[in-house]
Amino acid sequence: MLLASAVVVWEWLNEHGRWRPYSPAVSHQIEAAIRSSDPRGGSVVLGQVDSRLSPYIIDLQSMHQFRQDTGTIRPVRRSFYDPASAPGQGWQWEWENDAGTWTPYDMEVAIAIESAHNRQQPCLDLTPLGFCYLIDFQNMTQVNRQSQRCRRIQRRADMAYPLVSGPLPVPKGGGSVYSNGGLPAAGLGQPCSCQQCMLVLSVKTNTGGTVGGGAGIQTLSRRSLTIQRPKTSALTASKPLSPSKSPQRTPSSAATVCHAPLPQRSSLAGLSRPALQRIAMAQSRALIASGVPTVPVKNLNGSSPVHPALAGITGILMSAAALPVCLTRPPKLVLHPPPVSKSDIKPVPGFGHCCRKTTKKQARKGKTPEEVVKKYLQKVKSPPEEDCTICMEPLGGPSGYKGPGVGPVSRAESVGRLAQCGHQYHFQCLVAMYNNGNKDGSLQCPTCKTIYGVKTGNQPAGKMEYHVIPHSLPGHPDCKTIRIIYNIPPGIQGPEHPNPGKPFTARGFPRHCYLPDSEKGRKVLRLLLVAWDRRLIFSVGTSSTTGESDTVIWNEVHHKTEFGSNLTGHGFPDPGHLDNVLEELRAQGITEDDGLMEK
Repeated sequence: MLLASAVVVWEWLNEHGRWRPYSPAVSHQIEAAIRSSDPRGGSVVLGQVDSRLSPYIIDLQSMHQFRQDTGTIRPVRRSFYDPASAPGQGWQWEWENDAGTWTPYDMEVAIAIESAHNRQQPCLDLTPLGFCYLIDFQNMTQVNRQSQRCRRIQRRADMAYPLVSGPLPVPKGGGSVYSNGGLPAAGLGQPCSCQQCMLVLSVKTNTGGTVGGGAGIQTLSRRSLTIQRPKTSALTASKPLSPSKSPQRTPSSAATVCHAPLPQRSSLAGLSRPALQRIAMAQSRALIASGVPTVPVKNLNGSSPVHPALAGITGILMSAAALPVCLTRPPKLVLHPPPVSKSDIKPVPGFGHCCRKTTKKQARKGKTPEEVVKKYLQKVKSPPEEDCTICMEPLGGPSGYKGPGVGPVSRAESVGRLAQCGHQYHFQCLVAMYNNGNKDGSLQCPTCKTIYGVKTGNQPAGKMEYHVIPHSLPGHPDCKTIRIIYNIPPGIQGPEHPNPGKPFTARGFPRHCYLPDSEKGRKVLRLLLVAWDRRLIFSVGTSSTTGESDTVIWNEVHHKTEFGSNLTGHGFPDPGHLDNVLEELRAQGITEDDGLMEK
C-alpha cells in the first residue's frame, strides 16, 4: 500500500532512548537544506531558525546532531506521518514541566492524543504506548497512574510540518507512521527509501554496477556485493533499553524502519575506501534507528560514546580492506588543550598575580543622580528645534518623562549638552536614564555611546584565573597560550539585576578561554582584567543560546573558548580577533590608558 504524500518530522534520540521531535520550523529548515544540496552530504545549522539551538549542527551524511560547545553527538532521523495527523494539521500537544515551561510530547503520543481529542473522548489511557499516564481532556491534565501526580497539558496551534509527495510505504499493522533513518535520493518513489538502500545505490553508481528491480534484493554486479533483507543481524539482538530509562512501546505504536543486515567480509574485499565508509555509516544509522542503545566505546579520536553498530562494522571493514576507517563525523572539536601538569603552568610574563576575585561593588555614595548628571552637562541657553532622542519630545518644550524621582528644574537647566560628544537632551530625561542604570557615577550617551566617568556592570561575584600553558594556538605557532578560567557560582540577584531577590543560574562554568601569549595578547589580558574589576565581562539576563532567563551571560566582549581549531567560530585562527576585542572593550569605556594603569 502506498501514500501519495506524507508529513516529514525530524527527530533526535535523547539519552533515554526516546525520539524527540524538532519543531515544525526546524523540520522545514532541514527539508530546505536537503532540496538545495547533495542528499548524501551537507550540514544544517539549527540556530539559523531557532536561536535557542545555536550550538547545534545536523550532519546530513552521518545523520547525527552535533553540539558545538560540548561535543555531544546524538542520532537524528527523518520520519513520515499521515498528513491528517497532528503534525500535518499543525497541532502541538505539550505538558508543563517542573520549571513551568511546556515540553512537546513524543510525536507518536501527540498523534494518539490528537486522535482521541478529535473523537471527543473524555480521557485517554497511554498505557498501550508504554506510559503510565491518563490524559483528562475535560481538565486538560496528565495524571500519573502510579504517583497520582497531575500536570497541565495544552493543545497549541503551530505551523504544519513539511509535506512531501511520492509513493511512501505504509507500515504493517495499520499504523500511520513510516519512519526512515535516511534521506531520499531524487524522489520518494524508490523501492525502498531507507538510508542503507540509498547509499548502496550510490555505491553502485560509483562502481558501475546495476540495480535489480526487486525490493528485497539489491545487487552490485561488478563488485560482487549482494545485500539481502530482512534477516536480523547479531547487533539488532542487543540488550534492550532499561524500562526505567525508556518507556516500552507496543509494536502497533512503534515507528517502522527498513534495515539491511551487515554485509559479509568476502563481499567487501574489492570495494574502495570511500564506498566502505559509506556502507559502514549507512549500516550504523540503520541500527541506531532500530533502537540499539549506545555504549561507551573508545573511538578513534577520543572517548565519546560510539554506537555498537559503529564498533562492529569498523572491525569488519578493517579486516576486509586492511584500511583504517574513521567513522567520526563531523570533525572532532578540540575545545580544551591536552592535559597540562601543574609544573607546566607558568605565570603570564609581566603579571604579578594569577588570580583575580571580584565581589559585588556598592553604588557610589555621596552624590545624588542630579549632581552626577550635572557633572557631565553644559548649559544650553537656546535649545535647537529638534527632539530629545530619549523622550522624543521637542527640546524647546518640557520633558516627556513623567516618572518619579526627578524634582522640578528651572528653565535654564531644562536642556543640557554632554561636554564631550555635544549631544543635547532634557535634563530630566538624563536623570531618569541614570536612575534606571547601575547608578555607579557614570553616564553613557544614548546616541553615540560615549561614556562619561567609569562604567561598571552587574557581573555577579566570581573568580578569574590566568596563566600560560605550553601549547600554541592555530595561527600563533611562535608563542605559547594564555589560558583564562572564569568561575561564577549561581546566587541571588541584587538590586542592580533584572529581578532582584530572585535566584540566577550560572551554566557552563568554569569557562576556559584562550589568548596568544604575544605582546598584543597580553595587552588584551590587561584590559580584560580591568573589565573584570568593573564587572563588565558577564551580566545577568536571558541567554540567546538556550532562551533561559535569569542566568549568567556574556556581556558583549567576545572570547575564544575553542582551543585547537575554529570549527565553531569560537577558536583560532582568527587574525582580527584581538583587534575586535580591543574595540569591544573600548565600547565599554576601557582603553589602553586603563591598561597602563593596570601595570
